[in-house]
Amino acid sequence: MHGAPALGEAYTHFPDVNPAAPKGGTLTLSVLGGFDSLNPLIVRGTPAKGVRDHVYESLMIRGADEPFTLYGLIAESVDLPADRRSITFHLRPEAHFSDGAPVRPADVIFSWQLLKDHGRPNTRTYYAKVVRAVEVAPNAVRFEFNDEGDREIPLIMGLMPILPEHLTDPDTFEQTTLTPIVGSGPYRIGELRPGNRITFERDPNYWGRDMPFNVGRNNFDRITYEYFRDETALFEAFNKGLVDLVVDEDPTRWAQGYGNESAGDIVRETLPLGTPRPLSALVFNTRRPPFDDIRVRAALTELFDAEWINKTLYAGLFGRTEGYFDGSELSSIGRKAEASERELLGDRLASLPPAIVEGTFHQPATDGTGRNRQGQREATALLSEAGYRISDGIMRNASGEALAFEILVATREQERLALTYARMLRRAGIELSVRSVDATQFEQRRQTYDFDMLPFVWTQSLSPGNEQAFYWSSEAANADGTRNYPGIRDPDIDRLIDEIVAARDRVRFVASVRALDRLLVAGLYVIPLYHIPGQWIARWTRIERPEMIPLNGLTIDRLWYGKATR
Repeated sequence: MHGAPALGEAYTHFPDVNPAAPKGGTLTLSVLGGFDSLNPLIVRGTPAKGVRDHVYESLMIRGADEPFTLYGLIAESVDLPADRRSITFHLRPEAHFSDGAPVRPADVIFSWQLLKDHGRPNTRTYYAKVVRAVEVAPNAVRFEFNDEGDREIPLIMGLMPILPEHLTDPDTFEQTTLTPIVGSGPYRIGELRPGNRITFERDPNYWGRDMPFNVGRNNFDRITYEYFRDETALFEAFNKGLVDLVVDEDPTRWAQGYGNESAGDIVRETLPLGTPRPLSALVFNTRRPPFDDIRVRAALTELFDAEWINKTLYAGLFGRTEGYFDGSELSSIGRKAEASERELLGDRLASLPPAIVEGTFHQPATDGTGRNRQGQREATALLSEAGYRISDGIMRNASGEALAFEILVATREQERLALTYARMLRRAGIELSVRSVDATQFEQRRQTYDFDMLPFVWTQSLSPGNEQAFYWSSEAANADGTRNYPGIRDPDIDRLIDEIVAARDRVRFVASVRALDRLLVAGLYVIPLYHIPGQWIARWTRIERPEMIPLNGLTIDRLWYGKATR
């Protein structure tokens, strides 16, 4: 999208794989919670992990080290005119589903229509930008786009999952199902214990096993996801060797190490990441009072003593997250708005805090002693401005109603953080109730915005685009199942998302993302938490990885079974 692909047409494999990786063995991974569906493409239900990655395939595949580059998967070639008003995919004649049926243009068109009408809210929005889909040859399909000028939509269509028309019923597609799903990918669904375990088995007749995009990838004969109700049981299973690899985010556990590490059976690695740091945050639901008042949100942010929490709960190993694209060139933090950004911000520029515009803004900080007196003073002043006063030790509004709200959590770690924050707020006369629910109920309430506050992590890439509308747009705020959990409704944010999607060069693109970052930070929609300095991976030594780690970090499709066989 911005420049030429790094690999030519004659590439033999991706650069971040081991082309000589042996095939075989079982990889066992862990998931917290449970599942009640095998369909990851709809809002309803909690889908099992791995179906989208292992069973379904798209027309194209991402280059892991290239933010805006796709390579052919089911499609062996594409025709993309300079105006990007259409794209034609030429399908590989050898591509077929696991039941042996060929992947036809009719399946591609069917998948588009199905997901446009019955898919998740973001896919309905994306695919509605296609005004016409037509089979132009026995093995070719063309998508024609509307007049919005969305330069990313050809890439989005390339990443659309392809479903078999002959096995998919549109009338029941939005219902949860535990019937094994058929796709064209390298694995089929094998053993299934609803809510507890799912195993994917290699398809011995997988059509793409010798293709360049698959060399060094998908190396295991079986991939099993074991589900655990809490992190204690999960990591006990890992220490016993019942789980092969974990991505850890607990600094205390990471600092202490793991059971068999001293014997050389477990290796811990901090792997580099070239992408923006994930935004882990406490989310204000601005659809509800009192969080519809930015002064209340600002006060509650002042009362969050991030430095003391990091030192006390997390051994000081975390870095504080400041914005929405930290650690990348897309971030506005520490950068003065240049002329291109100022032009994009337009009239909104005058109303932004000077520190946001000048690049000097930082989240409230303390000395880490636990005596957040400055934060207390700032919060009291903000709440006073919003009409709150202390009465009998309780912060109340002009009607006498106490400033109180609930935070929804699903894990012990989330609960520990929430209880610590609740004690901080209590000193200011604010009552924070901590509601702990299971993973399924947490997901259901999150999807319908049935919460006051909750923790969430947004992951970003170096190629943000249409998904930003799914995260932050006014339209997403009004639709269940999006990731606009704060309920952001801001026409300038909507406009900047459109600018990101329409950007024709990298300079304009970066300026648009930074401008968006400034508005999101200024809106105080979340209390940013922390990030780890890279990707914390712990694995048993029988699981091996390639030397090169791409920008997006290590992914399981690059691993292989090494020293032992099971």
